[in-house]
Amino acid sequence: MTKDTIYIKTWGCQMNEYDSSMITQLLLNKYHFKKTNIPELANILILNTCSIREKAQEKVFHQLGRWRKLKEKNPAIIIAVGGCVAVQEGEEIYKRANYVDIVFGTQTLHKLPEMIKQVKNKNKHIIDITFPVIEKFDFIEYPKFPGVTAYVTIIEGCNKFCSFCIVPYTRGHEISRPVDELLLEISILAERGVREVNLLGQNVNAYKGKTFDGKICQFSELLRLVALIDGIDRIRFTTSNPIEFTDDIIDVYSDTKKVVSFLHLPVQSGSDRILKMMKRAHNVKEYKDIIKKIIKARPNIQISSDFIVGFPGETQEDFEKTLQLIKEINFDASFSFIYSSRPGTPASDLLDTISIEEKKKRLYVLQNLIKQNTKIWNEKMLGSIQTVLIEGPSHKNPMELSGRTENNRIVNFEGKPNMIGHFINLKITKINSNSLRGHYSKKFNN
Repeated sequence: MTKDTIYIKTWGCQMNEYDSSMITQLLLNKYHFKKTNIPELANILILNTCSIREKAQEKVFHQLGRWRKLKEKNPAIIIAVGGCVAVQEGEEIYKRANYVDIVFGTQTLHKLPEMIKQVKNKNKHIIDITFPVIEKFDFIEYPKFPGVTAYVTIIEGCNKFCSFCIVPYTRGHEISRPVDELLLEISILAERGVREVNLLGQNVNAYKGKTFDGKICQFSELLRLVALIDGIDRIRFTTSNPIEFTDDIIDVYSDTKKVVSFLHLPVQSGSDRILKMMKRAHNVKEYKDIIKKIIKARPNIQISSDFIVGFPGETQEDFEKTLQLIKEINFDASFSFIYSSRPGTPASDLLDTISIEEKKKRLYVLQNLIKQNTKIWNEKMLGSIQTVLIEGPSHKNPMELSGRTENNRIVNFEGKPNMIGHFINLKITKINSNSLRGHYSKKFNN
């Protein structure tokens, strides 16, 4: 398998991006595949799917339909479908698209090389969507040049079973990776130039990993251990669940400065009635109390959140309570969506009487309010000196450099290539709609 060329298309969250990176490194480093960004040049097409959004299955089959044309021209092409939709649909994928060769799950991606080999030798389709216990992490191949930021999955699965969410059924129960394994991975990444690490999990703060002597390491302890790794100077994590955001984690914000002053903490709704229907384990008061404690520990922190608009049974009063919560917390940003029923979830059985027009109207109002908050936070940064991790050339202008602030803003500026991979202090001189403009001066970097 030395002449195979792969093309990977990834949809979904950072954990899907991490999984696709694992697939890529495994196939390239260990099995000497090549990679292309042009599907027409590949003989192995891999689709890593997400089931969160509405009509996720149809989106998958539309993409497969486009790839079918490539396979009709070249029957030797192998098509593989993985990720959450693969787990959710299983055999149905092959029934609807019998030209698909491989269906693999979120926990069986490490078996992909062997699956490809079997398809070539036996010329038949393979389905493996089982849940071996975090076995895939035993097959990690580290990138030689990972860049200056990296994602690391520390916990897989979810035990919360929110009524609207398909994740527990597609990712399995919560399983934490051993501490030593994580510290080794992050240390290797740091040696290869990573300066910022983003710890990932469906409920990342539920992490409880085993130590070498059989004890359990809590998430707060893991954050402090990662902060001790040479080269890692900035730590992010996502996504957290309010019910797991305990006082020991909040204390980390007081004593571990490498953990950024930016937190994504999904609330979903500002109505206790809707939260109960969503089977969220927290109420509004509990959520606000957590935020108060975090702000006390880290006064300059900025908060983002997730919101679902138009959940079955949501009244105008419920929606107004969500808007009120946004005003009280002063969220900096959000991921907000119109509710869409996921097959197999408890919420899919609820009567949904809210029109799509009303849902769109509410979403517009909510997003507009958040945008106003974001604008205010951005304006506060104008004229300030911000520490920016320089990631590489600017996407808009390759003659300039681009990086991120601690509060996750993109900053573009005129700089030198040797600044890439370093933290540079920049003065914010302009606020654009999706980015900031920075100015470098030696006097800011003494």
